[in-house]
Amino acid sequence: MSNPILLGLSGSLRQNATNRKLLREAARLFNPVSFVEADLNLPLYDGDLEDGEGIPSAVQTLSDQIAQADAVIISTPEYNKGPSGVLKNALDWVSRTRGKPWMDKPVAVMSAAAGRAGGERAQMILRAYMVPFQPRILQGPELHLASSSNEFNEQGKLTSEHYEKTLHALMQKLRVEAGF
Repeated sequence: MSNPILLGLSGSLRQNATNRKLLREAARLFNPVSFVEADLNLPLYDGDLEDGEGIPSAVQTLSDQIAQADAVIISTPEYNKGPSGVLKNALDWVSRTRGKPWMDKPVAVMSAAAGRAGGERAQMILRAYMVPFQPRILQGPELHLASSSNEFNEQGKLTSEHYEKTLHALMQKLRVEAGF
């Protein structure tokens, strides 16, 4: 049997973002897995663009990746008490594609943020954003990585045993939800 496909969506576009690091750690703990990190560097949603040119190829690729994944992990920073615009834009675009790629998809949500709440508000709002798509979002354990820039070593591994244990438990629960 081949490894499950785990798709990661980071709400931050920065190459070395802590949310990207958190996704990679999640994939390591989900192991064995074929991990794909989605590219959310998409044009801003614009109905005129959609009407004139159709769905951009990068958006269709993202929608197809969601549909093909056995499970999805989403990690978001918290910007102004909510998820990033990058993530919301991606969700808006995917909602315009054919089919229902999120339907019944096992999804784990997490957050990494500079603040002491670790993106808790962003994660709560993200969960509400996902309701129309009807995925199977895990309800816990919740992972809110606070002061995230201080929580990874030079190799990108989590340094806190507490956070690693929580992330491991979340990934094991996602494996079960995805049927692995």
